[in-house]
Amino acid sequence: MIGYVTLGTNDIQNAANFYDALLAEIGAQRFIEIDQFIAWSVSPEGPAIAVTKPFDGNRATVGNGVMVALQVDSPEKVNLVYNKAIALGAKDEGAAGPRGALPGFYAGYFRDLDGNKLNVFCMIQPNS
Repeated sequence: MIGYVTLGTNDIQNAANFYDALLAEIGAQRFIEIDQFIAWSVSPEGPAIAVTKPFDGNRATVGNGVMVALQVDSPEKVNLVYNKAIALGAKDEGAAGPRGALPGFYAGYFRDLDGNKLNVFCMIQPNS
C-alpha cells in the first residue's frame, strides 16, 4: 500500500498553486507544509501526494517511467480532474476515456507544470 508519493519541483509556490486547485477537485487538502515540502491528502490517515524541492540542493528532474495515479469513483470525476489539470496548464498525455488494455479502466493522463506524469482513473463496474 502506498503511503505517499513525492514529486520534485523547482518552483514550490507554483507547484503548490497547481496542486491546491487540482486536488481540491477530489477533496484533498494540505495537511503537511514546511519550507520546501507540501503534502495533500483526503485524510491524514490515507495516501498522500507531495511536492518538494530536492533536499540535496540539485535541480528537480522528472523520473522517466514514473507516474502517479489518482483514483476517483466515476468517469465524470476523471473528466473533471483531467480537464482541471489541463486548464491549470498541465500538458495532455492522453485525453480522458476508456482504455482498451483493461476492461472497465477509464483514465486521463497529463504532465504537471514540472513535467511529472500523472493520471486520474476509475474502474467502471459492468451492470449486473
